[in-house]
Amino acid sequence: MLGRAASALVPVFGRLTISRDPGAALAPGSIVAANHTSLSDPAIVLAALYRLGVEPVALATAGLWRVPLLGRLLTREGYVPVHRRDARAARTLDGAAAALAEGRVVLIYGEGGLPSHRRAAEEPPRPFRGGIARLARDTGAPVVPLGQSGARHLTSGSTAKQLAGLATAPLRRPRLHVHIGAPLHLTPDPAIATTTAHHAVTTAWREAHTRTTVAA
Repeated sequence: MLGRAASALVPVFGRLTISRDPGAALAPGSIVAANHTSLSDPAIVLAALYRLGVEPVALATAGLWRVPLLGRLLTREGYVPVHRRDARAARTLDGAAAALAEGRVVLIYGEGGLPSHRRAAEEPPRPFRGGIARLARDTGAPVVPLGQSGARHLTSGSTAKQLAGLATAPLRRPRLHVHIGAPLHLTPDPAIATTTAHHAVTTAWREAHTRTTVAA
């Protein structure tokens, strides 16, 4: 349901296009590792994946479960809450592993949060945390790198600027692009696996960013 809603709404605010590397595949039981730049990019990623026939389970900040109705919808869709700096944080990967075992595609943001800069300019993905490497090691799931660009032209900066960005987006129609790389099978070494995943997502982001820049 969330993917379908995102697929209907995102084209109202921008021009979404998708590209893939040769061999890119989103098989059941895959981990999709994406870069995180804006409050709006989850909707963009969900819309792109929905177009490709995939309704992922996403790891999302636990605060979203406190939003009326949204929390119930996230639970129904099988989303996994991320409790940061909390004793429940260890359960996050358990929930993701259970979803992978059921054949779901799991969407995870390796950076673990949004960038602090307020300007609309795009920047490469920040260093990854170890969640992707641990999840891939514990489950044997392939990791599919996903890079998205353009979301910061929808929402970035202060709350006022984000609201203004959304209000004017249907007129501006910014270019939004999602690029999907070929699946990776990460080494069990957490440090090497984290570096490999970060490099692959950065490469996918550069491809997406190039396409939004050229087409702008």
